[in-house]
Order: sequence, then structure tokens, then C-alpha cells
Amino acid sequence: MTTASSPHNSQCTADLGAQYITCTPHYAKKHQTFYDELLAHGILKPLTSAIEGMMIKEGDCNFVAPQGISSIIKHYLKESGAEVYFRQCVTQINLRNDKWEVFREIGSPEQFDLVVLTMPVPQILQLQGDIVNLISECQRQQLESVSYSSRYALGLFYEAGTKIDVPWAGQYITSNPCIRFVSIDNKKRNIESSEIGPSLVIHTTVPFGVTYLEHSIEDVQELIFQQLENILPGLPQPVATKCLKWRHSQVTNAAANCPGQMTLRLKPLLVCGGDGFTQSNFDGCITSALSVLEALKNHL
Repeated sequence: MTTASSPHNSQCTADLGAQYITCTPHYAKKHQTFYDELLAHGILKPLTSAIEGMMIKEGDCNFVAPQGISSIIKHYLKESGAEVYFRQCVTQINLRNDKWEVFREIGSPEQFDLVVLTMPVPQILQLQGDIVNLISECQRQQLESVSYSSRYALGLFYEAGTKIDVPWAGQYITSNPCIRFVSIDNKKRNIESSEIGPSLVIHTTVPFGVTYLEHSIEDVQELIFQQLENILPGLPQPVATKCLKWRHSQVTNAAANCPGQMTLRLKPLLVCGGDGFTQSNFDGCITSALSVLEALKNHL
């Protein structure tokens, strides 16, 4: 759920990850309080723009986030009252005096009463320290079975007044080896303005993402531009670009027999959660969060 902004105008934004949220009738009922809250705050609004090639199932509702998809995360972090520290790369987790000692790439280790890990599962398996021996053989097999698709996302930011003349706000592409989805992002979110330039989002196909996973961002961006010319010829020159590699894009195979979380140790508590234990969509994230919360409540 990443929203990037233009270095020239912070109000010109582009959703580089999730594009919109699809809610099935089952989850509309099960997670109604979550949707009601986000709609009441104006963080979600119904998707009314045309997305060509979109799979529409009866009863499903689609929503966009007018301030960008990351506004959902910002809302929950704000509501939680948590202090958030970014760019802290955890490298190892050790047991010390019934607490967790967490090491990071830069800075001193810190001790915590409990730890919740929600990063992609392969990154959990890369952690060093006592955590390596705390994962049972059965749990390790479950964690190693989790797989993800990979893809690139490219955001293009334009000057105010730029016209991108297409009849749709988003389009799924089926005939291109590189590009799977294109969106006029401000149009998709229904926030077009004469003072803020449009933004364009391109998602690559998974086979392209896998093939070029270890290539440089610059090379990949150039390849995407070449293919984009075939889909939208004569596009104006963007004033800024942002290319993002999603090494762990969407879960293709979730951890089996896990009720939304995996508890690695009870005292002190160490729990793993996230879409790797459910499914890669908003409701999958909520399901996992609620499961982690149950584990925490039982422990506290």
C-alpha cells in the first residue's frame, strides 16, 4: 500500500502498490466495522471511474483511497498512537533475560517484551540469532512453502495542465509481454484538478518481473517505457518518475494450516502475521491482524 509523490509537487501522487480495494459480500459483513470507519472518515470512497478489463463479480464492491492507498495505513497508525520508526532494518532476534533483544543494521540493539513480525515470510527466514532455532521443523516447512509473485511498478508524474486523453481511468492489458495494468491515477481516484498534474501508474506482468528481477531499476524503467509507447503512443514527457521493484508482490501460496498467524514462542511472545498467512488483499490483512490480536490478548 505505497503511495509515491512527485518531487516537484507533493500533491501529485501515484499508488504504486494496491490500486483499489475489492470487498466481497462475505467480508462486507464480516469486516463491516472496518469499512464503515474508513468510509466515514473519507479514507475510502466507492470506485466510480472506468477500469477496462476489470473482473467484476456479482455483489463485490470496489473502493479507492482519494488521498492515496497509503492513507489507510496512516489512519491506523495514527489511531493506534504508536511511535513509528522508519528505515530500521532488523537483522537478528535473540532471547535475553526473558525479553527479545532485537538487532538492526544501524544503531544499538534494543529489548522488547514481545515482537510481532509482519514482513514477507522469506525475510522472516533470513533473520539471524536465536530465532533460527526457535522455528520448529514443521513451522519451517510451512514458512518455506509460502511463495510470492514479483513485478515492477512505475509511476510517472506530469506538470499541471498536461492532458492524457484516454476514455478510461485504468486498463488491464492482456496482449503485452511487459505491461499488465495502466492507470491514470488521479482519474482513478476521482481527484482531477487543473492545479495538479496527472500521474500515470504502470504495473508489469509477473513473468516480466521474474525475468528482470535482478536487473537495474534504470534498465527495467527503459524497457517499460519502450513497451508503453506501443500502448499509449505519443505520451508527453513526465517531469519525474519513480520505479519500484516488488520482489514480494502478492502471495501465490500462503502458509498452510495457519489461522492468520504463527506463534513462534509464547514467553516472551513472538508472533508472525501478514498476508503470507492469509491472502494478499485488504481483508486478508485484517484477518491476520485480528488473529495476531487474539494471540496477544491470550498472552496478556
